[in-house]
Amino acid sequence: MKIGIVCYPTFGGSGVVATELGKGLAKKGHEIHFITYSQPTRLDFFSENLYYHEVYMEPYPLFAYPPYELALASKMVDVVRYEKLDLLHVHYAIPHASAAYMAKQILKSQGISIPVVTTLHGTDITLVGKNASYAPVVTFSINESDGITAVSESLRQETYQHFEIHKDITVVHNFIDLERFKKQKKDHFKTAISPGGEKVVVHTSNFRKVKRVDDVIRIFQQIREAMPARLLLVGDGPERPKMEKLCRELKICDDVRFLGKLEAVEEVLSVADLFLMPSEKESFGLAALEAMACEVPVVSSNAGGLPELVVDGVSGFTCPVGDTRQMTERALFILADENLQRFKEGALARAREFDISNILPQYEAVYEQVLAPKDLPSLSPP
Repeated sequence: MKIGIVCYPTFGGSGVVATELGKGLAKKGHEIHFITYSQPTRLDFFSENLYYHEVYMEPYPLFAYPPYELALASKMVDVVRYEKLDLLHVHYAIPHASAAYMAKQILKSQGISIPVVTTLHGTDITLVGKNASYAPVVTFSINESDGITAVSESLRQETYQHFEIHKDITVVHNFIDLERFKKQKKDHFKTAISPGGEKVVVHTSNFRKVKRVDDVIRIFQQIREAMPARLLLVGDGPERPKMEKLCRELKICDDVRFLGKLEAVEEVLSVADLFLMPSEKESFGLAALEAMACEVPVVSSNAGGLPELVVDGVSGFTCPVGDTRQMTERALFILADENLQRFKEGALARAREFDISNILPQYEAVYEQVLAPKDLPSLSPP
């Protein structure tokens, strides 16, 4: 099968999932063509079944903002025609679903039929998509897709709640490549981070308000008062300066390290004892799944799709958004020496359920469904 994958090429969850999906499909023998404005971050190895097509925008002084959607649609038309693709799979509705609709109509006028699968990832529905500036186009583009998937049941329900969608949405959860995300032997790193055997707490995000990184820091402060501990913060974003200031105010800077953006986050997770995700919104919680695959239990909020991932009392705990007291209590329970190993084993066991080998067939089933010949009306008399 020849599949065109359209995504954002950045560190964001939708781009990561799309890229890892393409790589996994390529390993199974499918021919994958990525179409985006720069090479995806996770597209880091050569394969005979992987191709990359850059969307180029010619600068022109009349445009205050480059018309990316038009350039993307044109590139889709070009790649579909000359690579003879079987379908397009677009990740994150804005603007990919609308660009795909435009490309589909152009190709139709040329006698070429191309089905489109749209995967909804979260903020394209819960935040940006609900904006009045985009909502009509988002609604139309989703309804015009031949197949629609969402990364959690929570996101599926929220999509139906906020948009007039008239088609079935299939839940295909996010996944993990357990060949890559697994606990690594990093004794020297562990010694450098916690020379006295301190427990290591980790949080990764894009440091936006919705991630509630200040809750992470306040939870850690309370953990630190109960036991020796260190906090590693992976990522960067608009809230980072405020978080650095908060650490100074709480006088915990000696035990907190801001590591910035890291590609090999699994190396940090390999030395961790606990992962914190107190987000206000999470469509699924991919970062939490990556932690669990590295045998790190999770304490999270109960927002969005997180309860579909974190099993209370087994792989960690979910708590009400903003309840830092309960999150601290659950964290201390997990970190207790008599409990920690059991939760580490539970985290890995849960992560195995989301191994890419279990999820790829679900996407392939969606592809086969949209490619299946549609039943023609009977011409025989009743």
